[in-house]
Amino acid sequence: MSKIHVTTKVNGDEVEFLCDPRETMLDVLRDHLNLTGAKEGCGTGDCGACSVTVDGRLVCSCLMLGAEAEGKEIATVEGIANGEALHPLQTKFIEYAALQCGICTPGILVAAKNLLEREPDPTEEQVRYWLAGNLCRCTGYDKIIRAVMDTAADMREAS
Repeated sequence: MSKIHVTTKVNGDEVEFLCDPRETMLDVLRDHLNLTGAKEGCGTGDCGACSVTVDGRLVCSCLMLGAEAEGKEIATVEGIANGEALHPLQTKFIEYAALQCGICTPGILVAAKNLLEREPDPTEEQVRYWLAGNLCRCTGYDKIIRAVMDTAADMREAS
C-alpha cells in the first residue's frame, strides 16, 4: 500500500510525514514525529490517554487517522510548556501531586488546557464533565480536579 504525504502543524511547527493510510494519528505522533507524550491506553477512544487537540477540538488520537491531519493544527502535551517554562497546569499538577504513574497525565493536561481556553472560570462540575473521558487508575481524580480549579483561579487573577 502506498504512503500518504501529509503536511500539518504540530505544536505550532510545520511538519511533513509519510504514513500508511491505516495508521492512527497516535502512531504517527509516536513513531514518525517522536512525540511520545500521548499514550495508548486502550486504542478504542475510551481512556483519553492519547488526547490531543485538532484545530482546537479535543480528540483521541487513537481514533483519528494520520492522513486526516492534512492542513490541520495539532497540539500535544509536548506543546503545553513554553520552552523550559512549565504551563501553570503542569506546575499545579506537580504541586498537588495530581499524577502518579503518568499514563493518563498527558491526556488530562491536554484536556484541561483545552477546557481552560474555552472556559476560564469553570465550575467543579464543568471540570469533572470535561475530564470525564480521561480515565485514571491511580489518583482518584480529587487532586486533578483541585489542580485544574486552582490553575483556573491563578490564571484569572494573572490576567
